[in-house]
Amino acid sequence: MADLSLLQEDLPEDADGPLDFVSQDEMLTPLGRLDKYAASENVFNRQMVARSLLDTLREVCEDERDCIAVLERISRLADDSEPTVRAELMEQVPHIALFCQENRPSIPYAFSKYLLPIVVRYLADQNNQVRKTSQAALLALLEQELIERFDVETKVCPVLIDLTAPDSNDDVKTEAVAIMCKMAPMVGKDITERLILPRFCEMCCDCRMFHVRKVCAANFGDICSVVGQQATEEMLLPRFFQLCSDNVWGVRKACAECFMAVSCATCQEIRRTKLSALFINLISDPSRWVRQAAFQSLGPFISTFANPSGSGQCFKDESKSSEDSAVEDKDRIRDDGVVEEEQPRPEDAPSDLSAPHSSARLESTLEGCAAETPGDSAGDMRVPADSSLLCPLSSESPQEAASNDGNGRKPDANSKPASQPDAGPSSPEVIPLEQDMFNSFHFWRTPLPKIDLDKELQQDPEERLSPERTGDAPAAPVPVSPNITMATRKELEEMIENLEPHMDDPDVKAQVEVLSAALRASSLDAHEETGGVEQRSESQDDVGVSELPDCSISQDTAVPSISAAAAQENMEAAPDHVHGSADVSPGGGFSPDEERRPKVQDVVPQALLDQYLSMTDPSRAQTVDTEIAKHCAYSLPGVALTLGRQNWHCLRETYETLASDMQWKVRRTLAFSIHELAVILGDQLTAADLVPIFNGFLKDLDEVRIGVLKHLHDFLKLLHIDKRREYLYQLQEFLVTDNSRNWRFRAELAEQLILLLELYSPRDVYDYLRPIALNLCADRVSSVRWISYKLVSEMVKKLHTATPPTFGVDLINELVENFGRCPKWSGRQAFVFVCQTVIEDDCLPMDQFAVHLMPHLLTLANDRVPNVRVLLAKTLRQTLLEKEYFLASASCHQEAVEQTIMALQMDRDSDVKYFASIHPSSTKLSEDAMSTASSTY
Repeated sequence: MADLSLLQEDLPEDADGPLDFVSQDEMLTPLGRLDKYAASENVFNRQMVARSLLDTLREVCEDERDCIAVLERISRLADDSEPTVRAELMEQVPHIALFCQENRPSIPYAFSKYLLPIVVRYLADQNNQVRKTSQAALLALLEQELIERFDVETKVCPVLIDLTAPDSNDDVKTEAVAIMCKMAPMVGKDITERLILPRFCEMCCDCRMFHVRKVCAANFGDICSVVGQQATEEMLLPRFFQLCSDNVWGVRKACAECFMAVSCATCQEIRRTKLSALFINLISDPSRWVRQAAFQSLGPFISTFANPSGSGQCFKDESKSSEDSAVEDKDRIRDDGVVEEEQPRPEDAPSDLSAPHSSARLESTLEGCAAETPGDSAGDMRVPADSSLLCPLSSESPQEAASNDGNGRKPDANSKPASQPDAGPSSPEVIPLEQDMFNSFHFWRTPLPKIDLDKELQQDPEERLSPERTGDAPAAPVPVSPNITMATRKELEEMIENLEPHMDDPDVKAQVEVLSAALRASSLDAHEETGGVEQRSESQDDVGVSELPDCSISQDTAVPSISAAAAQENMEAAPDHVHGSADVSPGGGFSPDEERRPKVQDVVPQALLDQYLSMTDPSRAQTVDTEIAKHCAYSLPGVALTLGRQNWHCLRETYETLASDMQWKVRRTLAFSIHELAVILGDQLTAADLVPIFNGFLKDLDEVRIGVLKHLHDFLKLLHIDKRREYLYQLQEFLVTDNSRNWRFRAELAEQLILLLELYSPRDVYDYLRPIALNLCADRVSSVRWISYKLVSEMVKKLHTATPPTFGVDLINELVENFGRCPKWSGRQAFVFVCQTVIEDDCLPMDQFAVHLMPHLLTLANDRVPNVRVLLAKTLRQTLLEKEYFLASASCHQEAVEQTIMALQMDRDSDVKYFASIHPSSTKLSEDAMSTASSTY
């Protein structure tokens, strides 16, 4: 109560003076002072009483009765007529509640009985400031879990429900709805569903106040994430549809902003069938602000369609060769006897192999199985034991593939190599090993002509699943693609009908034109596909059915190997570094057939993807948002992960457009995420599509280059070693910046070079990274030099452990020549710092350090600059003599160190004598001196 003792009050005229007033306060008890100033007519005194309540409680916490008395006076103070006093009191309530919780044995149930009723009552206070402070206090109490669950149900929620009644004050109702939404994640699913959700649904339909509906729309995603999928789909989605079509644009904008959270709380079917069409309406909204919010949420909404099993993120583990992995797998199969067949999950396996883009789905399934197979190396491509996933690709075994002639023909289907036994349930030894499936014949030869498998894909499923009909001629193909095209056309027609009422808006008109073009294209594709099926049927009849590959999908048969043609089609799914693929043209780009692939896929609704691709249209920047391209670039990695690498052709052109955008902020966004996109796409697509853009970013503005530099190691480690070495010549360019004062750029370069040491050979490190590191050690900014000392020490460690260690010896000699004998004192000081880092990080064995570096280090004891001698004394006393090598052995090296320290102890500079004489960790004073010296020198 020290604050209360200094308060002034109107004194009577016969008072002796201020000293008597202070002495009277000091004679009062804490409760007496509290009562005295709580009854004061001065508002300032009563505010100070509210601020001092916590201090008063701490003074009387030993006595339970005094604590209860203070809490009772808090209740009386809560009835103060002055709003500032009530607001001040409410700001102290969370701190007082925490004190009561810590001292619960002394004052049980104090918060529930005395403080919580005040907080709840102030939620409906007449004064706006008091209401705001009470709302903040309530949320703080809930966040710190200071309110019991029973009190939430019986005291807090009923009051909030009453405040949201139809006859409640408008401002109070709006604030109460906001509080209910914010407290839902804190109170949990049960209370939210029973007490908050019914009233929330009513507030979403409040016809009189759009402010209430806007608050509900803004917090809709939080409520959905709390109550879960079932309650969201049954109770909340109908309200969400109403809010998305509200006549107030602010409500619709709030719906667009929370669309991703709502989508995450629904199933895939509702997301695809209902929410997608609803989102298209928001994108085509008459209000520009709604369209702007919708386009910002488009990428996050598309990311909710992601299927982890189809992302295909698998990379080669370069530390383990394919031969070693194959041997490990052979041992595993030998130990296990028979590989158990994995039953594919319904959501992973393609439902209809005859549907369009079935090959893309098969690739996704293969990649998902490769990523999910437990116990295997990440460097190997896993083939699922369920043959139904691989059969549409080929049933060609390695032996059959090897027997093909140069034209890609194979022997008659009825003929069988003598070494190949009949596949059956009792012959597990016919399971092909990985060295057979991925040998040089498959990957390093001129590719065989692709076999048209459409006739096989369009077989009746019963025929494909029947093992008895393996040798029978396949039935005539039944074109089912036109059926799917009819469904697509119907969906496009419905969207065009929905957009026609808003044709006045130029954006909506442009969207209708895009959808109309897509409708015409779908009709043309259906016609061409039907004609193509007929032509393929005739050509296959001419060739003969006997030359088609067999495809018997029986659960009892062994796993068929992937043929060369199938491997060529699924090259993106292979995790190995395969360069020079037939899919990639020699110039680094994709073949003309690849470039002409339509931008269609079956992962997300095509209308959503079309809208996302249109975000790079310059007209969007004029009619929607000037930074719409930046939002597109920001969400592109998430969209790419959702579509999978097999659908990268849909995003390639958009990515190239963004990479050449005129706004440097757009290019900067891409530069910061290009390493993540490389992980998603894999090494093949990275080398073909991302490396050229990465090279362009290296020559861009510093604001763009910093994004590439911060993740340089993350990107380069994904490249093949030959491609990675090409960047050794460009690392020197990072030393040149647009602004020479941009020292953080050089500091980041030093950080990345430390990580890059593991990616390059000792010769590459010595030839290319060493000059950069030595340059950074002489930088004008100390922060850059500090990181560079760490870089050089790690470089010494890597080169010394290499065989032969000549590079390490040469680097040490260069350090001695350029820094240890540098004419500038800063260079000699840098040499001491490097030696100190080498010792601390054990970059060299102490016997080697004593031979190569220590003699040159000890010669600096006679340096004419005190700063160098101070650092030398600290290094010898605090770092070198702490090593076991110098503590246990009585060698000539130890004697030389001790003589040097004795010489430093008699130095004419007081700081040098101090650090050479006293161990800095022995006293607090020495610690302060050491920190001062570190910052100074």
